[in-house]
Amino acid sequence: MSDRPAAKRLPFTLPRLGLGTAPLGGLFEDVSEEDAAATLNAAAEGGMSYVDTAPRYGHGLAERRLGRLLPSSGGAAPVISTKTGWLLRPRPDGSPGEVITDWTERGIRESLESSLARLGRSCVDILYLHDPDDYPDEIRRTAYPAVRRLREEGLVKAIGFGMNHSAPLASYVAEFEVDVVLVAGRLSLLDHEALSELLPLCARAGTSVVVGGVFNTGLLADPTPGAMFNYRPAPAATLERARQCRALCDAYEVPLPAAAIQFPLLHSAVDSVVLGCRSAAEVTANVAAARFPIPDELWQRLAKAGFVPEQLLEERVG
Repeated sequence: MSDRPAAKRLPFTLPRLGLGTAPLGGLFEDVSEEDAAATLNAAAEGGMSYVDTAPRYGHGLAERRLGRLLPSSGGAAPVISTKTGWLLRPRPDGSPGEVITDWTERGIRESLESSLARLGRSCVDILYLHDPDDYPDEIRRTAYPAVRRLREEGLVKAIGFGMNHSAPLASYVAEFEVDVVLVAGRLSLLDHEALSELLPLCARAGTSVVVGGVFNTGLLADPTPGAMFNYRPAPAATLERARQCRALCDAYEVPLPAAAIQFPLLHSAVDSVVLGCRSAAEVTANVAAARFPIPDELWQRLAKAGFVPEQLLEERVG
């Protein structure tokens, strides 16, 4: 395979900033219908014109809210991605029940059909195979061929994988024709895992990259005692590292969240950053942070401290 970047496989351009809807599904704490509507309206007004969701976000709640509330948010229709590979099984009384894996073609289709019904749409822009870490045989045998057929049938415009680890994503990009990947938590100021193999491979294959988890579950938004790091309480050494990063940003009067959001976009393979928001205030703050001017000197200081790989700055200058 050539080292030259290939033309992008996606049939459309991804917005640079997207809204992640796990919080609207009740991740960590409940969000009211009113706050969910305000969040979506603020995202539309702020230019977050890519919306990522999944059936597992609140056992379908995030998708149902998008179906109810997105039409009233105004503006051009956003790019929408959802995920598949897991089926929701409610209890007889209709309350949330089990979430089961199903990587068969029948299961993949049932998942998408249910998502489309909740979203009130006839198709989605992107369909990700969601967290297939432990199912490589099923992905190769049934799941990937199934989503490829869905793309051929026009029920989805693009297909990909959404995962929290970069190594299996890289293996799928190497093996299949993948339009786009969503990698969460592995390309941040504190975690550079995706840089070594996944991003160069995506660049050569023409696979678009969406980055989520840029705050590593909150630590890089507010590195205070009790902050979460990758869904667990941050270890003392990691908390201290995040506080050192914030101190460098403070010296240049740059908010730490601004550097955290803009960091992945230094890499040419990254098309979009998705940010989970649970309120209009969070949307407004994140949009402002994404647009905050960051001086080159700060990036250089962050690189010297190990928060930004030197290669990114070399590519940026070149």
